[in-house]
Amino acid sequence: MKDVARLAGVSNATVSAVINGTATVSPDRSLRVRQAIEAIDYHPDQVARSLKVGRTLVIGMVIPDVTNTFFPAVIRGVEDAASIEGYSVILCNSNEDASQEQCHLNTLLSRRVDGVLLAYVDNSLSYDRLLRGRVPIVFFDRIPQVVHRGAVATDNAAACNMATQHLIKLGHSEIAFIAGNLRLSPHVDRLAGFRAAMQKNDLPIRDRFLKLGDLSSETGYRLGLELLHQDDPPTAVISSNSKMLLGLLRAIREAQFSCPERVSVIGFDDHVWSEFFNPPLTTVAQPCYEMGRMAFEMLLKRIGGEESETTQPGETVLLNAELHLRQSTAPPHSA
Repeated sequence: MKDVARLAGVSNATVSAVINGTATVSPDRSLRVRQAIEAIDYHPDQVARSLKVGRTLVIGMVIPDVTNTFFPAVIRGVEDAASIEGYSVILCNSNEDASQEQCHLNTLLSRRVDGVLLAYVDNSLSYDRLLRGRVPIVFFDRIPQVVHRGAVATDNAAACNMATQHLIKLGHSEIAFIAGNLRLSPHVDRLAGFRAAMQKNDLPIRDRFLKLGDLSSETGYRLGLELLHQDDPPTAVISSNSKMLLGLLRAIREAQFSCPERVSVIGFDDHVWSEFFNPPLTTVAQPCYEMGRMAFEMLLKRIGGEESETTQPGETVLLNAELHLRQSTAPPHSA
């Protein structure tokens, strides 16, 4: 900074004011400072600055599966909102592994991030350390059952209820549901939405049509074959996860079931490739970008101390999904 000041012919305080925007500097002096900064390729020491102001202007974001196409849109929402506020994002992939999640959170804490956005993995309580240490944290997509300090997620129960109601209105009554990991809140809520829609319309939920899976395409394929090879298979199937949906589509192709003539299909998450399948897929579109943006904004309030844990407990914001209708759903053949 002294070199910049000497080259520009100004004081150190003037250089600091130009860099940090803490005081008004004349256009001529400001231009000289910026030209000097460029000439000597000066970069402010962010570590020193963070020690002075008490913030690093960096947050951590831990996602469970970087290959799941749901998360990139959420990440974009976070990064776009963070950049406006001058924040950087350290992205970590826990790979659905509790030990990796713990390792990532330890690393983020050691780097003194200002806060953490977390989509936790099954059987993980690694976020307890953040809660005990009063580190600002906001959960997204997946909401812990016991305790949290704020979360942003899709209203998954309402979303799956909407998808099920669509099939019922088409005339389907023999509807199967492939659930994801029921230890994670999105899949618990989607199953609840499915049950509620079926019960509201006095339709039976058959045990043989309710399949419990995980989050992999291999499971979707296996459970899809189990459904289609029954003597009286379902006329429609809802998949609770986009990876399992891909496995289900493979099973439909191998079983030589025409879609939607013999079986209608609805999946979660609307991706670019959804409309390029044959037939184009009816999907539940989650507000991924908005989820990321709102999660960062909620975290920023916590970092700034705008919310008091004693007077305002952590809120949960549920966002509405949309049903994108395409050609993979139609009235059942019997109708």
